[in-house]
Amino acid sequence: MATGAWPTLIDVAAREGPDGKPLFLAEMLSQVNEILDDTPFVEANEKTGHEFGFRDSIPAGAWRSYNMGVGYSKSTAGKARVGIGTLAAYSQIDRDLAEDSGDAEAFRESEDIAFMEGLGQTWAETLFYGNTVANPAQFMGLAPFYNTVSTATAKNASNVIDAGGIGSSNTSIWLIGWSEGTFYCVFPRAGTAGLHMEDKADTVPGYDSLGNRFEAYTSYFRWRGGLVPQDWRNGVRIANIDTTNAGLAGPNAPDLFALLAQAMYMPPALGKRQSGIGSTDAPRDRSVGVRAVIYVNRTARHWMDVQAMRGNNVLLRIEDYAGMPIMGFRDVPIKICDQILNTEGRVV
Repeated sequence: MATGAWPTLIDVAAREGPDGKPLFLAEMLSQVNEILDDTPFVEANEKTGHEFGFRDSIPAGAWRSYNMGVGYSKSTAGKARVGIGTLAAYSQIDRDLAEDSGDAEAFRESEDIAFMEGLGQTWAETLFYGNTVANPAQFMGLAPFYNTVSTATAKNASNVIDAGGIGSSNTSIWLIGWSEGTFYCVFPRAGTAGLHMEDKADTVPGYDSLGNRFEAYTSYFRWRGGLVPQDWRNGVRIANIDTTNAGLAGPNAPDLFALLAQAMYMPPALGKRQSGIGSTDAPRDRSVGVRAVIYVNRTARHWMDVQAMRGNNVLLRIEDYAGMPIMGFRDVPIKICDQILNTEGRVV
């Protein structure tokens, strides 16, 4: 284990009041990443990945006249695969140090809370920016998938809206339609979903920098999964939103609501509004009932409020979403994710 990875007496003292009792810690590094509440999880069909299919052509039919035949035709399908990543961490505390803190369980719990928050932030970051080219152990996130506005380069570029920012101080707004047939997360076959913590008590020894053993309390954290963009039409990225004085804070700021209005018409089905094969010919289609959510960071959310106030606030409304009042746009909830950056480069 790297030097500084184990708690010390300094850490114990920092969490202890003058009366010797544990202090309440303000979680100053906590974040809001509401995407973690929304992602549906489905069991993968592999241990280390998930293969999914999609239709890529349909028969058009042919006009016929009397005594004129019609040829046979067929649809075709394609398939793709996504990988599954494992996010893991160990928390280890010298047993004597934990017991000398006065409340070993409280001290361990204080550490475990920090681990759960930290891993949650890393998972949310990976949902947006995970890139298996840069880090093969991750899973691929949204941004590398919606990484161009050139339809000559990628078909899904038609769902990437260019807000005009040209520098490296940009952010994105995301519209994602979640369902088991559109966007969802997977966990390994025969595995379990979500973040898991295993309390190994003091059965796992610690080793110092010289390899000498000592007794320690150990917690093991693990989160395994991947993101599946099965129907990319249900994801929209409003990219290149300049957050500087030349953009959102300037006199010629991009109209966020005009961009959102454009984004809303890109997915084929939002919520109960169905279209095409999903509403008529395939009532058992798993994409029916897509749950659409808009994700922004605090900067974009602030400028939404500013622009809404200038427009007499007719665009943002408080809606009931899963029993909770949440601000929404055209019945789609808007949620904050602190892991969405303000330092994105231009998407070209």
